[in-house]
Amino acid sequence: MPFRALLLTGASLLSSVFVTSAHASSGVSAASQTAAPTTGKPVASAAKPMVAAKYAAPAAQSASAARNANMPTVPAVLSEHTDTWPENITVSAARRAIPADEIGTAMTIITEKQILTQQRRSLTDILIRQPGLNVVRTGGLGGTTSIFMRGSNANEVKVRLDGMDINDGSQASGAFDAAQYMTDGLGRIEILRGPQSGLYGADAMAGVIDMTTAQGQGRFKPFVRVEGGGYGTFNQVLGARGSADRFHYNVELSHYRQVGFHSIPNYVERYAATFATITKEQRERGNTDDNRSANIRLGYDVMDNLDLGLTAHLMQSNYRSYGSYEMLDEAWGYAGRERERSIQNQAIVRGTAHLSSWGGLFDQVIGLGYMTNWRNFTYIGTNTDGTPRLYDPTYYRSDRLKIDWHGTLDLKKYGSLLIGAEHLHDTFNSSQSDDTGTNDAPYSTRASMDTTAGYGQYQGNWNQILYGAANIRYDSNSRYGHYVTWRVAPAIHIPGTGTVIKASAGSGFHGPSLYQLFGNLNGSYYNERANPNLRAERLIGYDVTVEQKLAHDRLHFGATWYENHVHNLIQSTVSYSSGMTDYSYANVERARMFGVEAFLNWKALDNLEFNLNYTWTHARDTSDNEPLQRRPQHKFNFNTTWKPIKDLTLSGNILYVSGWRDYPVYSATDSYCETCAKGHGYMTIDVAASYQINRYVTVFARADNLLNRQYENPVGYLQQGRAGYGGFTLTY
Repeated sequence: MPFRALLLTGASLLSSVFVTSAHASSGVSAASQTAAPTTGKPVASAAKPMVAAKYAAPAAQSASAARNANMPTVPAVLSEHTDTWPENITVSAARRAIPADEIGTAMTIITEKQILTQQRRSLTDILIRQPGLNVVRTGGLGGTTSIFMRGSNANEVKVRLDGMDINDGSQASGAFDAAQYMTDGLGRIEILRGPQSGLYGADAMAGVIDMTTAQGQGRFKPFVRVEGGGYGTFNQVLGARGSADRFHYNVELSHYRQVGFHSIPNYVERYAATFATITKEQRERGNTDDNRSANIRLGYDVMDNLDLGLTAHLMQSNYRSYGSYEMLDEAWGYAGRERERSIQNQAIVRGTAHLSSWGGLFDQVIGLGYMTNWRNFTYIGTNTDGTPRLYDPTYYRSDRLKIDWHGTLDLKKYGSLLIGAEHLHDTFNSSQSDDTGTNDAPYSTRASMDTTAGYGQYQGNWNQILYGAANIRYDSNSRYGHYVTWRVAPAIHIPGTGTVIKASAGSGFHGPSLYQLFGNLNGSYYNERANPNLRAERLIGYDVTVEQKLAHDRLHFGATWYENHVHNLIQSTVSYSSGMTDYSYANVERARMFGVEAFLNWKALDNLEFNLNYTWTHARDTSDNEPLQRRPQHKFNFNTTWKPIKDLTLSGNILYVSGWRDYPVYSATDSYCETCAKGHGYMTIDVAASYQINRYVTVFARADNLLNRQYENPVGYLQQGRAGYGGFTLTY
């Protein structure tokens, strides 16, 4: 669909406001009125179920109860409005609110309550516990983070925030980097596993992580949270949320700081000591991360069937690290005292207009979003003679402009039809000069691309036994061509048994990033080489799931078998000769990933819950049967939540990850292979507690890695050992 058509669609949406406003003010049908939830603030009309959803209390209910009590008959709510829905309702899987067991998608839904109970402050810490994901972070808080889903590459996972695509174009691979994302302000995270390109396009080849900022409702509620603890941690968060008549708001400001975490393994220190004496100061020198963020969500209900929304995520970070490669630079005489410094500035802004027409029969959203990401990377410190280390900073910047529209036609008993279109303009710029005297060659890379897409989906059910959805999408990219993707996702409910059988099959594609195609970097000791001959990755995948509910829905368990076949998989490559390392990219001819995801959720008592998940992953390059890097075969996570008394909440978590293949930190033979190093498995135990003293004060504490396991993930980067944290929250 051309870009001009999107603009015409937007004009049509705005003009239809005047057509429908008179109808909205005159009332709605009795069917629409009975469909609207009535808890919380009264709603003037059910023609716009979005308004009702804002004020509905998200009680935990069974899927059947949710259909009757919490599900409006009009498919009005879209992904930017999901935070008020109960845990058993998905919005991202079909781009409209439906019970999670009415579509064949394998998914995990994380609520704000779960994040706060487990006291997971960073997005990395909450995602690492989820099935199907392997999360890799280079050291402590602020280290570069990659998310692998079902054995696929990290840049094949699409991440969205309030409807805006936020995969990081300033990164070489274009992957989303969760390093500086905190969980403050998040109301909901939906993780969709398996190919989702039929609805979400290229980056959704492996799956989608869809995040939503919490929406303010009710009275004005300000709060302040202060936290301190191990590794020089000192965090402060303040904010307020609420609503006043038709206006609702949520504003949260945060500052996170961690100082002194040493991420260099002992064996690297021993190897460096063969070249030079390693001092006590080097062994204790740590990383520093300073993060300032603002999360804002504003909304205004113009009429009963029209609302406007604005979300913004602003972030500034300064990360200074001392890792294995800096210690080796000092040992080899390349530097006297060295650190890496990475400064990042990011802004994500999106505005929406949401309109419900013809008594809720047709519901549509138009959005305009902008994202900019600016990074400055350099080395700081001194040379061997004590003079300042004048290393030219490398600048990376990416910008994304997105306009999108989608609408849902309610066909009543015949299902629903979703249509949508979007246009994205992406730019990338990286540069380095040599005006400070370094011997690195100057370079500059500038590139851009445009993507225009249209998609459609039909969703329906037969006798409340067979449910499902089927979609198709067409993408036209100015750099890597035109692609059609599809997906079908049925779900069968066996009456009277609590058994649900799900299945899905679909296709996906992922084009190379602008940096992979055009970016070249000439360094003192390493080079990064573009590969203009890279081809787009292609995927065919399917999965089958069986789920069972017992004991009046208190026990819920299930298992999923999945399999993905990938052509032209893009992998990073490394070559080493004469003291110079060259990094580049290449297409692996074929790769195959398959495995099992299983879960068990048991509400043993009203105040005691157990949650368990297990993932088995097999991911190999089928051209040489070598394992893909950083894909552990086994992962197990157990979490429990207990409220022994009314105001006391306890949470415990056990995470086990098995070994994997990885890049080595160094090579004594001046040669590298991509899987020479073996990452050793690890287990961590975390506990958390919070106690509400009164309506104004809550105190909390947590301990991470109780067994003080010393482990790396990835190889060459230690993760944090045993540490305790505590603080208080003041509310009004």
